[in-house]
Amino acid sequence: MAVAYTVSGGKSPFWTLSVNTILVLLNVFLFFAFTLLISFNVLSFDQIAIKPASILGGKYLWTFLTSMFMHAGLFHIFANMLSLLFIGSLVERIIGRRRYFWFYMLAGLLAGLFFVILSKIPISFFSGDFETFAVGASGAIFGLVGLLMMLTPNLPVYVMFIPIPIKMKYAAPGILVVLWLVSIAGSIPVGNTAHFGGFLAGLAYGIYLKSKYKNKTKLISRHFS
Repeated sequence: MAVAYTVSGGKSPFWTLSVNTILVLLNVFLFFAFTLLISFNVLSFDQIAIKPASILGGKYLWTFLTSMFMHAGLFHIFANMLSLLFIGSLVERIIGRRRYFWFYMLAGLLAGLFFVILSKIPISFFSGDFETFAVGASGAIFGLVGLLMMLTPNLPVYVMFIPIPIKMKYAAPGILVVLWLVSIAGSIPVGNTAHFGGFLAGLAYGIYLKSKYKNKTKLISRHFS
């Protein structure tokens, strides 16, 4: 497992950019591309966003992937990409380019799968709405958060508008719970089940890495404490 990743100075071609930078650029490009295609009726929102009713009906299965790169508006993509810039760059430095890319994609796909599966549960806590759409990179981002919680539990981070740093092991689940409560109290359409699915993927991968690379993960934990 890679512990750090560095890029030499000077001008670099596109393919030597960090994977995280490429993912941010791809998210932004596809957001505007999809928005333009929808506005000209080349594609419909159903063909891009993930919708449990469609997936379980065997339609638009590719939306597991496209929904990861579409967002609900400018503020949505700004908030997600700002989070991805900071969180993703750290995770990539810790686990390396290749592992980072595949984990990001897997976490996003599992987040979508959780969203679809839990939509069938008729409990308000899961907001099991069969007809709801979901878009955004936040499922994959919560995967990164869950992974950091396992690898760097004592990393001090700043959360939202709280002026003091909070350890990652408290901040990660705290953000998940706060978003869930806010969405329920304010009836705000937040993909909580997708966040939860991505988060679980991060925890699981973190447990795997800690089991396989005990010494390296201990060093990483101490370094970021």
